Amino acid sequence: MNKWEQIQNKIASQDEAKAITSSWKNNSEIVVFTNGCFDILHKGHVAYLAKAASLGDYLVVGVNADESVRRLKGESRPVNDQISRALVLAALESVDLVIIFDHDTPKELIEFLEPSVLVKGADYDANVIDENNPKYIVGSKAVKEAGGSVVTIELEEGFSTSNIISSIQKEGK
Repeated sequence: MNKWEQIQNKIASQDEAKAITSSWKNNSEIVVFTNGCFDILHKGHVAYLAKAASLGDYLVVGVNADESVRRLKGESRPVNDQISRALVLAALESVDLVIIFDHDTPKELIEFLEPSVLVKGADYDANVIDENNPKYIVGSKAVKEAGGSVVTIELEEGFSTSNIISSIQKEGK
């Protein structure tokens, strides 16, 4: 199998991902999960994903589908379509599996996959239990109830897709 096929094979349906992650967990391996839009991949994303991967044996990344990104970020987003975003993520050495999900949150996907570790950026708070609090980490209740852990990672200062888009738009004027 060539490198391109290896990258493509890292993208899985939810059912395929369940079978894969279950086999990993059956071998007592730690499955880490994180999610996001990952519209324009930048240094902050790469650092975040590498740090998340270091928390276990395998890193699974949930990627918001295009319609979900539009609902969350506005009609002008995403810049890159869901397959392109998934392929770029799958090309990263730190990422073992990528799943595109249609909902606005990964709650159902997290509950379905039952990861060992759930990771979000430090702009969230692993200790918040009120689901209405904007710092609440979606899926954290299910992960904790299943004996897993929820971890936050410091984000790289000065890196955001919105800032990159804004900078490009300013240059274009």
